[in-house]
Amino acid sequence: MNPRPLSRRPFSLRRRLLAWLLVATAVLGTAALIDTWREAVRTANALADRVLAGSALVIAERASLNDQGQIAIDIPYGALEMLSSAAQDRVFYRVDGPPGHVVTGYADLPMALAQQGGDPVFADGTFRGVPVRVASLARGASTGIDEVPFVVTMAETTNARRELTRAILMRSALRLALMIAGAGLIVWIAVSVSLRPLYRLGDAIAERSPDDLSPLEIPVPSEVRGLVGTVNSFMRRLKSALDGLRNFTGNAGHQLRTPLAVVRTQLALAVRAGTLAEAQEAAHKGDAAVAHAERILAQLLLLAKVDAAGGGGPRAPIDLAALARDVTADHIPQALDLGIDLGFEGADSTVPVRAEPLLLGEALRNLISNAMLHAGRAAVVTVRVRIRGAQALLEVEDNGPGIPPGARASAVSRFARGQTEGPGMGLGLPVVEEIATLFGGHLVLNEGAGGRGLLARIVLPAVN
Repeated sequence: MNPRPLSRRPFSLRRRLLAWLLVATAVLGTAALIDTWREAVRTANALADRVLAGSALVIAERASLNDQGQIAIDIPYGALEMLSSAAQDRVFYRVDGPPGHVVTGYADLPMALAQQGGDPVFADGTFRGVPVRVASLARGASTGIDEVPFVVTMAETTNARRELTRAILMRSALRLALMIAGAGLIVWIAVSVSLRPLYRLGDAIAERSPDDLSPLEIPVPSEVRGLVGTVNSFMRRLKSALDGLRNFTGNAGHQLRTPLAVVRTQLALAVRAGTLAEAQEAAHKGDAAVAHAERILAQLLLLAKVDAAGGGGPRAPIDLAALARDVTADHIPQALDLGIDLGFEGADSTVPVRAEPLLLGEALRNLISNAMLHAGRAAVVTVRVRIRGAQALLEVEDNGPGIPPGARASAVSRFARGQTEGPGMGLGLPVVEEIATLFGGHLVLNEGAGGRGLLARIVLPAVN
């Protein structure tokens, strides 16, 4: 036993779009938060470094020389107050004179490499086990003749910087989360509103009766027009198939009733026959009726095939001359049995037309069979292919009794015969007409050469 295929759960377009949005915004949001964190670190350092440099500058401005010509600095506590923060950061300082003599402060405090008279230089370091931010400023105290260089170094712990960075990052993350939630809500609402035309389309299809296969005429967004066009195309094909089925069943019931009645009658006569000859005659007539029913059924099936092919797309070109030559050759044995001279006349070059070879071949077979059926023994039937301007002509001509001019129009109608007597079933020429129309052509009935017989001509557009 073949395993049953697992049924796939229907997915929600709304949830799928929302999932894509959340995944995409999560990835982009993570990248944005990383960039925000870097920018927050730069911003916090820039603000705190400015204060740190200002404190070093205030201390440097209080430097002077004592009586021994050494650097003396009175540390203003206002410079240290500038570095006070809510984060309770610790502040350290040191002042170095030449040559590397520590004037005051913490002698083991790390320094930055500052240039004499240049801007403050900043560096990150560790002091007594805690991270600090260091700012060093190199200046000189004048002796009137010379300058005594000194370096002021200020440092503070980084608690305030970290808290500022964290606050900026958290506010950015909160704004981003609110934006993602708002975008998700907007997508949910927008998809719900955008899907309303599809709901209306589904309701319109559900409300239709089973026999209503007309095209859907419902305004839909441009993205759904392809779907509606596909549905309409399918409904047209389905309507064509159903119409063909109805025509086939109706025609079959109409045309097969008589042959089947003949078969039943002959069977009843064979049962009541008093002699073997009478029974054989009844059986022979019943067999002829069955053969007639087979021919009717074959023509009805061909008509159904023509009806079903009405919605076909573009077709590749075929060589009409080669097709007609092969079909004519297939009928030569039958023509010999009937004493009919069947021949072919055609150009040596190809005659390209756009058609389905099987159906066009059946149309030619119907014309040849129709000619041999009605022309009689010793008749001449000619199949001819030629080009006339932009048209390809496929002709079957015979020298039989033909069809009177007044009956030619009705001869191409289903179940109408060009002659009131004879074994025809009224389907051959209508089939040819419908096949010719299917391929952009038409059927023309004229009298044959010398005013005798019938000239049946299929006119098709030639391919350049």
